[in-house]
Amino acid sequence: MSTFKSLGVLNYRIWFIGALISNIGTWMQRTAQDWLVFAHLSNHDAGAMGVTLALQLGPQLFLAPWAGLLADRYSRRRLLVMTQSAMAILSAGLGLLVLSGAAQLWHVYVFALLLGVVSALDAPVRQTFVSELVKDDYLSNAVALNSASFNVARMIGPAVAGILTVAVGPGWVFMINTLTFVAMLAAIRAIPVSSLRVQPRAAAGKGRIREGLRYVRNRPDIVVVLVAIFIMGTFGLNFVLFIAAMVGTEFGMDAGAFGLLNSIMAIGSVAGALLSARRGRPRMRLIFAASGGFGIASGLAALAPNYTLFALALIPCGLFALTMITSANGYVQSTTEPVMRGRVMALYMAIFMGGTPIGAPFVGWVANVAGPRWAVGVAAAAGASTAVVGIIWIIRARQLRLRFDRSAGGLRFFRIESQGSRGAEGDGAVKRADAVKEADAARDPYPDDADHS
Repeated sequence: MSTFKSLGVLNYRIWFIGALISNIGTWMQRTAQDWLVFAHLSNHDAGAMGVTLALQLGPQLFLAPWAGLLADRYSRRRLLVMTQSAMAILSAGLGLLVLSGAAQLWHVYVFALLLGVVSALDAPVRQTFVSELVKDDYLSNAVALNSASFNVARMIGPAVAGILTVAVGPGWVFMINTLTFVAMLAAIRAIPVSSLRVQPRAAAGKGRIREGLRYVRNRPDIVVVLVAIFIMGTFGLNFVLFIAAMVGTEFGMDAGAFGLLNSIMAIGSVAGALLSARRGRPRMRLIFAASGGFGIASGLAALAPNYTLFALALIPCGLFALTMITSANGYVQSTTEPVMRGRVMALYMAIFMGGTPIGAPFVGWVANVAGPRWAVGVAAAAGASTAVVGIIWIIRARQLRLRFDRSAGGLRFFRIESQGSRGAEGDGAVKRADAVKEADAARDPYPDDADHS
């Protein structure tokens, strides 16, 4: 099936299994850590959860340029072994601290910061390592399946963590996560170095980070995608915060209900990722259409009168969010030159994840001051704003305008047309516009989207 074609590649299949196990453990730890902070160490303070998320994701902002250059310069396989081993040690350290009964809120803050540093170095390597496992024609599909793996884990991990947190406590959840990193390391070791696709490496020397920034600056289509993921990542995708606030404050329920909601939302997320895998190639318009759908779904979630309806509203939230994220990720990776991919994806991840130090505390503050429903409303506003950015971009890039035609009937009075396709220059202008479009299509792998040459 076209949806799962990348799984036909042995190396990718090994990677997929290891990543799935590791992702389940990661989601277990995230859920247990969030509930540890929210219910045990801060007396139901959503702001403390926001600080934890900010510390864990903030290093993306500062380390991204160097992390991307590492991914473009050195063996990604070796880098992954180093980062995954470091995260296993940190998970074990936090687990032992919690099991000893000595854990305090500041301890969690320190471990969140250290994990954030390692994750910042790991993220662009993991993102771009896929290009060494599959050929370019399969890259978009592999990226989408990675998202599906991440969200299948998101469906399983929080539910298991919710049960274990209540039954045996969060410390044991952290220790189990340590074991899942071992599975990831085993998968990496099982992939022969000689079977990896050789990718061009960035040359040594000064100015390589600036070179990556210049490349992005000269790609307006990538710039607008980065703007979109900043808005969504900063204000729209703080699911853990507003779900925990809704469960604990609005509905007065426990960790089990919190974990269940994360899993329910992941149903929509998995569906969105699999639908993206079927499409074959990502489109700019899909990124912004999905953002608008997320805004509407989040608005419905904010108005949900009870736990059940809130849970149902989270399914389309997850679907549209993952459609947007997967399409944006696939578009950037598949249209970026291989030698620049690590630096571009590091910038992508920095903007996507690094906005959390701004958004998470803000959403936590809104939940504390105005109530959890207004925190969900922030997500709805983020989705709507991103859709507006996309509409403005498409109108300007394609030079669209609304044309009024008195000779037409019914709704055909109004037509959306590209400027230059009609006007005083007549057929000559049409021919020149068609020639430009043909030239653009020849160098643009996605001719239905705005030119990014």
